[in-house]
Amino acid sequence: MEIDSKNWQILEVLQADARTSLTALARQVGLSVPSTSERMKRLEESGVLAGYRAVVPPRKAGYTVMALVGMTTPQPDKARLLKLLEGRSEVLECFHVTGQDSYVLKVVARDIEHLEAFVSSINHLGETRTSIVMSVPIPARAVTAPDPERQA
Repeated sequence: MEIDSKNWQILEVLQADARTSLTALARQVGLSVPSTSERMKRLEESGVLAGYRAVVPPRKAGYTVMALVGMTTPQPDKARLLKLLEGRSEVLECFHVTGQDSYVLKVVARDIEHLEAFVSSINHLGETRTSIVMSVPIPARAVTAPDPERQA
């Protein structure tokens, strides 16, 4: 699906506030409500707009530690590891990566002891390297239209 400038406007507004009403969204992007609704439907059906979510800061939910856990695991254990990780609420994201690690996990824990217990619970499936997140100077941000000037 081609993402034209109006679709990018819709995506920008929804990424900033997914609770924006359809009427307010249509007004902000300069389209009618039916046209905006139809564009949203097409964005959803094509998978460009994959969902709407609430953002819950981990610290507000009782998680005082965030860490990135790099893990190298042998090929035969990868499926078992992923199945184990899917059932662990501490794992916010899991990235399959190139380089030294097989996976990099974004993990939250109540405290250091909880983090240590989590890492211990997956160590039997490979080698881990844990980096504790001190701060997040650039938080997760919206996806924007690719800038052709920067594609070099």
